[in-house]
Amino acid sequence: MKIFAPNERIAKSRFWYFLKKTKKLKKIKGEIISVKEIFEKKPFQVKNFGVWLRYDSQSGTTNIFKEYRDVFIGGAVEQMYLEMAGRHRANWNSIIILRVEEILDKDCIRSQIKQYHNSNIKFPNFYSTNKNFFFQNENIAFAKSPITTLNI
Repeated sequence: MKIFAPNERIAKSRFWYFLKKTKKLKKIKGEIISVKEIFEKKPFQVKNFGVWLRYDSQSGTTNIFKEYRDVFIGGAVEQMYLEMAGRHRANWNSIIILRVEEILDKDCIRSQIKQYHNSNIKFPNFYSTNKNFFFQNENIAFAKSPITTLNI
């Protein structure tokens, strides 16, 4: 079972919460042997992730599928929590992550994610400056002590 939590204490709590709901097992009848953080095999490659989740909204329980683009699963889940808090006003403890998977480019549905699949994509550089501009006036910008006396 994969639990996404900010620290070990919350991960253990969420584990027992899900175990109690799915297997009808109480905390006194079991024991957690280890808690490990799972790292990506290719951490510097941008991937598409699909997140299936359930959350309690103001009108009831809702199932949602969302797509995110990130370099690791934890980043995609963090984006999901921030988006759910901003767009849907969902509290993090009312969100239940059902499944997180890496999805292929051809399987993506959302246009926000598809726009980055083009291999010839270019981003404009709005803050380009001419490097020679700083060095052409070398004689003007030099350090010297200030004049504090008045010569008459």
